[in-house]
Amino acid sequence: MSDGIFGISITGLRAAQMGLTTAGHNITNASTPGYNRQEIVQSTNTPLYTGAGFLGQGTNVSTVKRVYSQFLDNQVQSAQTKSSYLDTYYAQISQLDNMLADPSAGLSPALQDFFSGVNDAAANPASVPSRQSMLSSSDALVSRFQALDQRFREIRNGVNSQITSSVSLINSYAQQIATLNHQVVIAEAGGNGQPPNDILDQRDKLIADLNKEINVSVVKQDNGSYNVFMGKGQALVVGQQAMTLKAMPMPDDPESMGVAYVNYGGSAQMLSSDSLDGGSLGGLLAFRSETLDKAQNELGRVAIGLAQTFNDQHRLGQDLNGDLGGYYFNVRGASGASGQNAFPSAKVVSNAQNSTPVLPLVATPPAVTLTDVTSVTTSDYRLVQTAGGFTLTRLSDNTALFSNAALPQTVDGLTIAAPVNTSAGDGWLIQPTRDGAKDISVAIRDTAKIAAAAPIRTAATDANTGSGKISAGVVNPPPPTNVNLQQAVTITFHTPYDGQFDVTGTGAGLPANNQVYTEGADITYNGWTVQINGTPAANDSFTVGPNTGGVADNRNALLLAGLQTKNTLGKDSSVVGSEPTATYQSAYSQIVSSIGVKSRDISVTGQAQASLVAQTQQAQQSMSGVNLDEEAANLLRYQQAYQASGKMMEIATTLFDTLLSLGR
Repeated sequence: MSDGIFGISITGLRAAQMGLTTAGHNITNASTPGYNRQEIVQSTNTPLYTGAGFLGQGTNVSTVKRVYSQFLDNQVQSAQTKSSYLDTYYAQISQLDNMLADPSAGLSPALQDFFSGVNDAAANPASVPSRQSMLSSSDALVSRFQALDQRFREIRNGVNSQITSSVSLINSYAQQIATLNHQVVIAEAGGNGQPPNDILDQRDKLIADLNKEINVSVVKQDNGSYNVFMGKGQALVVGQQAMTLKAMPMPDDPESMGVAYVNYGGSAQMLSSDSLDGGSLGGLLAFRSETLDKAQNELGRVAIGLAQTFNDQHRLGQDLNGDLGGYYFNVRGASGASGQNAFPSAKVVSNAQNSTPVLPLVATPPAVTLTDVTSVTTSDYRLVQTAGGFTLTRLSDNTALFSNAALPQTVDGLTIAAPVNTSAGDGWLIQPTRDGAKDISVAIRDTAKIAAAAPIRTAATDANTGSGKISAGVVNPPPPTNVNLQQAVTITFHTPYDGQFDVTGTGAGLPANNQVYTEGADITYNGWTVQINGTPAANDSFTVGPNTGGVADNRNALLLAGLQTKNTLGKDSSVVGSEPTATYQSAYSQIVSSIGVKSRDISVTGQAQASLVAQTQQAQQSMSGVNLDEEAANLLRYQQAYQASGKMMEIATTLFDTLLSLGR
């Protein structure tokens, strides 16, 4: 009897001791990140049969259980990866929002000051100080464009750096998870299948941390190890083997860092950005592709659009030296330098994986010019050479603008020429406006070179007897090539008067005889247009010639100033007869508005997601977290159980001593 009581009391002591140890372990790890509370699982020993029935043989602790819910843990991880994505996205976009919307550091005040300078020069075309003010405000505008673009590039470099750091962190987590997989397998094999709770907690904590960097899914194996997958199913951890990611420049855009998957053979395969969703890494990639690239392109379009349209109008004027206006701004491929082109050129990046021709042949990428800046979009394009020609895809909406076609082609205001010495499979990234704000500069340094006057002057001959009057005339955009606007032209009505006139002079289509007169109708030659109103008489004549001595003429300056409120951007080239829909200011305001709306949306969504994370964590902790009050109660309970088992042993000893005394 005493042996049975002794045995039962010993099992009770052992169980109470394990309970005390487990409760103490919970208390000391109450603040340990990722720790799940543990509890002992007790069961009765196999009872002993006697004639009087089955007698109990005490208790045993079958296992130390980790209080853990895979369902709640998955909920927390799903909410957390989305929250990390939104937090990272917002941290980046808020920089753009603060910069672009700043009332003093944004582009709007510089644009306003620039056109104030143009208006001042228009009001005082002969004033050197007014002209100097126009140049100074032009320099300030260019500096603002370049400063904003530089900030864009700093943000891009910061994103590249963070992508590299995130990839390194992901690789570290993957390696640690693989190591813990090995420990779990060994521990369970050597422990008769008993779970190594603390190691499991460490591994789950690493999974949670990894999930903050990139969205992953976990598949548990029969041996207790985890297989971890990311993106579109790429394996990151398989048992005790950790795969490797690598941050490297993208083949078609070396200024942007991408993520490559290192295969078993050591080769790196670039992953698409949309396959890496969730987490901080997904937020960085999404911000760059959805917001940063687009905003920088939009700013570049404003810069190129302003420079080109202002240049076009300036070249229709006449400066103080009596010369036709030159390029006011420099832009990529179209400047005031010798050998200048009429149109800006796009940035074209050859894919790093393009074929290399056999020397002495050298591959030349396609030349892309912005032949119509009013129609240029803010998208990038991908040109691929195929066996049947070339295919161009607009990346903003993934639309193929032409397929297997011969070059040159003109789409979206771009004229694309054929590359030289290239092969099927070669590709190029076309960025029409990416460097627009970086490349803009002021081409004029001399105030006398500002073309404020119109280059032509019209006049009626003093001997005219009719009531006909000729308009001041306008020069027709775009600037004519190989045409001297200042060639003298004479319009003479027939004698006797028959409602017709002859046009004499030098130029295309001249002389032109027997032209029918219609009051107010356009008369266009040599790149200019005039109208005659009234009733001319026989032999009445009118002249269109050079504007000699037009120092105080401000006709072209007024047209330059009018560009501030004229729609010059945003024409839909796919619609015949469409007109530009945006001014410089409204185009910039669209950037500010879209960034502001997106930033607000990310902020609100991020706050809601953070609240969801808190709720799911609370639900998880209510089950798996350590409650110190509960553990204190458990300590008292197990202490009392231990004391009771000790008392039982004391009683068994007394009974045993009594039996021994009876034998004497």
